[in-house]
Amino acid sequence: MQYNDIYTVTSKGREELRGAVTTLSSDELDLLVRIDGKLTLSQIQLGMHESTMAGFDRALGSLIRLGLVEQAEPDPFADSLQMHVSQFALMEDDSEAEACAASLASNNYYVRIARTRPPVRRLAPGEKYSAILVDDEAPLAKFLSHYLIYEGFDVRIAGNRDEVVAEFRKPPVPDLVLLDVVLPDADGFDILSKIRAHPRLKDVPVIMLTGKSSREAVLKGLSRGADGYITKPVETDSLLQAVRTVMGLH
Repeated sequence: MQYNDIYTVTSKGREELRGAVTTLSSDELDLLVRIDGKLTLSQIQLGMHESTMAGFDRALGSLIRLGLVEQAEPDPFADSLQMHVSQFALMEDDSEAEACAASLASNNYYVRIARTRPPVRRLAPGEKYSAILVDDEAPLAKFLSHYLIYEGFDVRIAGNRDEVVAEFRKPPVPDLVLLDVVLPDADGFDILSKIRAHPRLKDVPVIMLTGKSSREAVLKGLSRGADGYITKPVETDSLLQAVRTVMGLH
């Protein structure tokens, strides 16, 4: 393996990112999201946190063995262009980092990721699981709540900061949170961080459900403790599979 090699995600890898269930480790999932078929391994490393970098080689080796990524086929034209870009990079110290940042920030990156977790608590006879659905799109929130109710959930909906605070203060502690990123007066990533720092809420499964469809947004959600990340438009079957996955209800 050379760090100027370029890797691409295979069809099996794309299925892993969109199958609503994954057993990959955090390092493996982080790297799989970053690989775009354009950046070299060294460019990818520029955008990684030091703690993730420590397991880079191991994560890459695992993804290769699992058939989720493969080395990109060489393209003579692209290689010659890359040579000119690399020569220009000698004069522009930040060009490599800018390429990495541009890849992470580009939109139209659709995923349906859900991490497997141990089963949630057992229900008492007649009891239902509780879910809080945070989304300011009222028609979508109502539509998704019907599916969750049909699956046996008691659903509470919040569409702004005050409603979020009010619903999380109400008993019972939710068994599941579906969390949008963009709210009119709040940031879903900040809400996620507060959930993970709260002594009663820190272990609640959280699925980010949002139109923020960039690699950067996905990585931000996963690094802050999201158990799943589903980009809109939402497919209900995939959402329900993700719900079962993060709650251990296989």
